[in-house]
Amino acid sequence: MPSPRFTPKTLSFLRALKRHNDREWFKARKAEYARHVRGPMVAFIERFAEDFREFAPELVASERVSLYRVYRDTRFSPDKTPLKTHIAANFPWKGLPKHEGAGLYFHVSPTEVWAGGGMYMPQTSQLHLVREHLAENHTRFRAIVESPSFKRRTGGLDGERLQRVPRGFPAGHPAAEYLKFRQFLAGVEYPPSFATSPRFYATLLTLFREIAPLVRFLNEPLLTAPKDPLLE
Repeated sequence: MPSPRFTPKTLSFLRALKRHNDREWFKARKAEYARHVRGPMVAFIERFAEDFREFAPELVASERVSLYRVYRDTRFSPDKTPLKTHIAANFPWKGLPKHEGAGLYFHVSPTEVWAGGGMYMPQTSQLHLVREHLAENHTRFRAIVESPSFKRRTGGLDGERLQRVPRGFPAGHPAAEYLKFRQFLAGVEYPPSFATSPRFYATLLTLFREIAPLVRFLNEPLLTAPKDPLLE
């Protein structure tokens, strides 16, 4: 099967959307958006759904779950522009809510492409579970994030971190530097033109295959944590 691809028309539409970010302009060009932006992204999602079965069947890849809406939620934002000027897809882990836990993600915008995964904004309780899991299984964690292929393909683990080891963990812990992380991210930024390359899908698939073990590790303590009976 030929790999899904974005086209130069994808990027030109997103650039135009950035210049004319209003609902009436978009409404008149909604069919063009569906053809050149949304349609190719849905094709990517469907192809990932097939390929994830081989190395990460726990990942959800479906149009309903993975595809982000083009309309922005402006209720609590000082930025009142109504539309997103990028197209994005998220691949969460089965058994966890869409915006919780670790997953994979990529977006295409007029200025960049970013692809990667990990844990972006964990709740405090989830972050503590991950840190406990990391502290107890630091050898396996290191084997993932310090492997030569992981470093070569992602540039290494990234994300916000504390200045000191968090309370409850010894300062001299073998994984002290990793316990400081508040986010656990790995990804690569590409120029926007790369989204139109015949190599784009294969590159993303290789990257996702590399990051999937990290995502699985981060989700393990969340999937086995006892549920709060007050939330059931």
